[in-house]
Amino acid sequence: MRPLIGIPPVRDDRGRLGAGSPTLYLDERYAGALDAAGATPVCLPLQRDAAALVDRLDGLLIPGGGDFAPERSYPAGVDFETTSPEQLDFDQRVLARALERGLPVLGICYGMQLLAVHHGGSLHYDIPTDLPAAGAHRLPEPEGRHALCIEPRTRLAQILAGDGARVNSRHHQAVAEPGPGLLVSARAEDGVVEAVEGAGGAFCLGVQWHPERMEATHRERVFGAFVRACSG
Repeated sequence: MRPLIGIPPVRDDRGRLGAGSPTLYLDERYAGALDAAGATPVCLPLQRDAAALVDRLDGLLIPGGGDFAPERSYPAGVDFETTSPEQLDFDQRVLARALERGLPVLGICYGMQLLAVHHGGSLHYDIPTDLPAAGAHRLPEPEGRHALCIEPRTRLAQILAGDGARVNSRHHQAVAEPGPGLLVSARAEDGVVEAVEGAGGAFCLGVQWHPERMEATHRERVFGAFVRACSG
């Protein structure tokens, strides 16, 4: 039986997709990658009883989304498209329940940062401001890539098996410290954290790039490993 994997959509509360009411949206490439890997993806709209929702699932994917609100002021011209408080609260609750149940979790971009925040880690809220010596991390699509330095003997190293030398990059926030229970499994050449994973045996992986937008082999390795963990 195909595992059921939940994906919370992004909440647009600024009227960018339609004036008058908040809208939920999701890049269809997430669902497509899960479907191709043998899973049944389902959207998880915001609701009060997150635990009951997660209890029906075999795995959780937290996709890319908005920014985390910075804890201090930043220079004029540094823009933040912050995640709505309602969405952040819901995402935190579904993630907490999934981890409590020991479900496999895959966090992508915002989802990786949420994993770190959940584990008591910290963020760089704007890479150019916080890490002025860092390289560019908002690269043009689809050709923009930067090198990825993967830690040996990690779950990520096993998953990519040499197929992760260069990845796409569309972020200006990043994990500074992953927090207890997570370890850094990849960095960019400038030292910016690009992947974190659980220190225990359960499948818990966060990646800063977007594997759903990568070439087929890379996409299949990441989503295939996740779906196999959800099928166990």
